[in-house]
Amino acid sequence: MELSDFSRVLTHLRKEKGVSQKQAAKDLGVSQSLLSHYERGIRECGLLFLVRAAEYYGVTADYLLGRSYDKHGMTISLEELSDEDASGVGNSGIKSMLSVLNKKLICNSVAVIMDILAKSGDKTLINEVSGYLGISVYKMFRMLYNSNPDNSPIFFGADNNCYSYMSDAEMNRCEAQIQKQLSIICQTSSENNFLNMNEEYLKNIYPVLSASLFNLLQNAENKIGARKK
Repeated sequence: MELSDFSRVLTHLRKEKGVSQKQAAKDLGVSQSLLSHYERGIRECGLLFLVRAAEYYGVTADYLLGRSYDKHGMTISLEELSDEDASGVGNSGIKSMLSVLNKKLICNSVAVIMDILAKSGDKTLINEVSGYLGISVYKMFRMLYNSNPDNSPIFFGADNNCYSYMSDAEMNRCEAQIQKQLSIICQTSSENNFLNMNEEYLKNIYPVLSASLFNLLQNAENKIGARKK
């Protein structure tokens, strides 16, 4: 993704909305000269401006960044950004913004999953799901760590040649146990309200986090080629 993509899309959206650069700058809380620099690709904006612009024009951050043709997917709101997010990437580049936005999608989605698990009150289910997610993080971190041959393998006991297979085997075991436990819960308990979910319910229970979850689900279906038309 190039900065020119962002500036081009930002300019196009303003013109499509039918507002002057002066009015858009006022609405977005920046000076007209600064907005002009963003639209001309002279400067990179911060994360808060990116999210504010996405809300103002009613599009996704991915669309603004030129990463998606979908204008109206789920968006991240300003309320979803922590103070750390807001201050930590104010002047960082677009690539850093993508990292923060994706972090919010993943962290918020996992928060929904863990809250649902907490409502189950099932220790085995909670442990197995936590183990599955933990192994996936371990595997990704190790891929990053191992990419530099100068890094010492002191953190790890599993050999580089087999840790991936061992991780996959454990994740498969966790998945099988999770399926088994969910089946037991559904068969033996009449109080399975924590598993009764639809879009409206999730929006009501998780008014902030649900947008990230829906966005992550859409992105995942795009990646596996199963996005609903």
